[in-house]
Amino acid sequence: IACSSLAGSSPASMATSSLPQPFSEAGSAPHAGLDWGRHGIWHWLGLPCHWRQLGNPSGPALVLLHGFGAGSGHWRRNAAPLAAAGWCVYGLDLLGFGASHQPGPRRWRPLDNRFWARQLQAFLEQVVGQAAVVVGHSLGGLVALSCAVFAPAWVRAVVAAPLPDPALLATAGPPARILRRRPWQRRLRRWLVRLLCRLLPLELIVPLLAHSPLLGLGLQSAYHRPVLGDGELLRIVARPARRPGAVRSLRAMSIAMALRPHAATAPALLARLGLPMLLIWGRQDRLVPLDVADLCRRWRPELPVVVLENCGHCPHDEVAETFNSTLLSWLKGLPALPPASS
Repeated sequence: IACSSLAGSSPASMATSSLPQPFSEAGSAPHAGLDWGRHGIWHWLGLPCHWRQLGNPSGPALVLLHGFGAGSGHWRRNAAPLAAAGWCVYGLDLLGFGASHQPGPRRWRPLDNRFWARQLQAFLEQVVGQAAVVVGHSLGGLVALSCAVFAPAWVRAVVAAPLPDPALLATAGPPARILRRRPWQRRLRRWLVRLLCRLLPLELIVPLLAHSPLLGLGLQSAYHRPVLGDGELLRIVARPARRPGAVRSLRAMSIAMALRPHAATAPALLARLGLPMLLIWGRQDRLVPLDVADLCRRWRPELPVVVLENCGHCPHDEVAETFNSTLLSWLKGLPALPPASS
């Protein structure tokens, strides 16, 4: 594993010409918009991962994880207020998304929330250098929860806004004993999933969506308020979708997420979590309805849920001011951490 730019590196060493707005001095990082923060490239498992940072490096660390199809630019309305409150804010593009590498299917490296949790853990160890609060939108929330369970020493607390996982719908009760499939059943299931995912005409579907008004319509389904005229939001999603590796990564994550073991699903992760966690949900979320929050609380009854009004699946972007104040209020109640090491 190689790390090309560490948290203690100078801004010039972090700059790269392949990023939207590379910087050369501390004061040049944009505070808002899809290109917020200072950008860098970090290599993990030989794969380039895009990340960004805003705020005082000596402050407590807060990592923002985007949702499916987006990238760290989706935190365009959150990074600056969080940094102004004293947090050192990091944004990480998960592999397959944003400006990070888009890997294809590999049996030895399934592109699922376990893999992304390992990426996050390595990022915290090698770049951030301290335990952090991890705030995830949608898929990012599942990754944050996964990392908190698998590597609790590196996660201070988790915020999921919201938390999606079809496994939450499988049962309405507490965790039950999972019956293991027989070996031939597991092999058959793996074969069927891979076959179906390879038969999907993603080479036609993805370019069609990425280069047509259908992408805007899809984005609108994630919002309660009209966003069809938001060109910046469209670019956040269109950029990674139009890259050459988008199709292979989508196929890889479709296979891997369908074949996850039970221990990597949200119900099992919630049952094992030993760290503070907050759920934030949009009242008008049509993609992951508010009822799913109630299912989460059946697994952890004490789990706090804050419902934000007049917003859909992206509360951090749609009602950013309310989201930021809600998050900062909850963060004030966390136990204090020692100062970050230099």
